[in-house]
Amino acid sequence: MAKGKIKLQGFNNLTKTLSFNIYDIAYASNAADRKKYIEYIDEVYNAERLTKILTDVSNIIGANILNTAHQDYDPQGASVTMLISEEPIKSQHISNEEEPGPLKESVVSHLDKSHLTVHTYPESHPENGLSTFRVDIDVSTCGRISPLKALNYLIHSFESDIVILDYRVRGFTRDVKGKKLYIDHEINSIQNFIADDTSNRYQMIDVNVYQENIFHTKMILKEFNLDNYLFGSLQTDYSDKERENIRQRLRREMAEVFYGENMSSDKKMG
Repeated sequence: MAKGKIKLQGFNNLTKTLSFNIYDIAYASNAADRKKYIEYIDEVYNAERLTKILTDVSNIIGANILNTAHQDYDPQGASVTMLISEEPIKSQHISNEEEPGPLKESVVSHLDKSHLTVHTYPESHPENGLSTFRVDIDVSTCGRISPLKALNYLIHSFESDIVILDYRVRGFTRDVKGKKLYIDHEINSIQNFIADDTSNRYQMIDVNVYQENIFHTKMILKEFNLDNYLFGSLQTDYSDKERENIRQRLRREMAEVFYGENMSSDKKMG
């Protein structure tokens, strides 16, 4: 049952931070194709494109952009940082309910001294043909809604094989009687903010520490089409045995990232 709005003494001082790690994995059979994959990622997810993504996030959570710094790196990678602040809002649009946020529709919030950051990390294995693109995003807000409202837009902005999410609430604010409030909304799981079409495609697990207002969700694709993972080649370029070997490499790489541990090279993945 939804509770009534909490009456606060003044500005909402709670800081809500969503840390968002995405991994996109590909297979390139030779060094030349692996180099081209890195160049492709650098071109598609350059600082200009990342700035556009963060601008959309700012619009979704209803913020003004105060300052933007962006940089492309040599030999690879890019970063963008935005400082954001509150904008005039209609309070009836503010929501803390556990439900998926929009992709493009604006959701308003009360923000001050907040920031958005994104960093990219493309890399390749030196021998086995695997390349992994990682993007780290932080959405940190001070105010009345959770940055989780931008979650679905971010998942759909990247090719997300694995998604690792951390959400935490820090600091305190006071109600009109002076009582400290260490969180201003109910939350059981980050999963409740993820749209059904996305949830159906991923296996998800939670590790939550409710008493500390820390919420952690890991997501990994349930199924994949090999053609979507081959860079510079097609399935028809390989024998049945070679295709199965590539699938095993991709599954192992995804499992290692998802579980955070290296696996034996001879271990068969389901």
